[in-house]
Amino acid sequence: MKFMFVFLALIIAAPACADNGIITKPSNFSVKDTISRFEAAVKSREGAGFIVFTEIDHAAAGKKFGIDMRPRTVVIFGNPKLGTPVMAKTPLLAIDNPPKALVWEDDQGKVWLSYNSADYLYKTIYPRHGLEAPPNYSAFTKTLSDITDEATK
Repeated sequence: MKFMFVFLALIIAAPACADNGIITKPSNFSVKDTISRFEAAVKSREGAGFIVFTEIDHAAAGKKFGIDMRPRTVVIFGNPKLGTPVMAKTPLLAIDNPPKALVWEDDQGKVWLSYNSADYLYKTIYPRHGLEAPPNYSAFTKTLSDITDEATK
C-alpha cells in the first residue's frame, strides 16, 4: 500500500513532459547541489561555446516580500557562438532565448530539474519568430540530455 502511495505521489508531483516540450528529470541531489552540478556540466563545455549567464532564485525573491515557497531556481545558460548570430538577425528571439533550466523542490521534498527540449526550441520557439530549425539538431539534444544527466545522476 505504501509503495502505491509513493508511486501515485510521484506521478502527481512530476509534470507531464511529452506533450508540452518540457523535460523533467528527478535529481539524486539537493537543489543546491543539483544547481552546482548543472553549472559545472555547462561550464565543462565552454570550449564548445556553452556558458552560464545567471541564476534567478524565485524563492529568495519571494522571501524578501514575506512569501515562502519551496526552492525554485532558474539557471540561464546557452551557447553564444550559436545563439548570438541568430539573435543578431532576429532580435525578438532574445525574449525566448537563451535556454533555461529550472531546479525545484516539490511539496514532498523531491528535487527535479526541468528544461525545454530541443524539439520545443526548434519546432515551437523558432517558428514563433519566423525562423526555421537547423536541419540537424541532434547534437544539441544530446548535449542537453548529457548536461542534465550529469546534474541529476
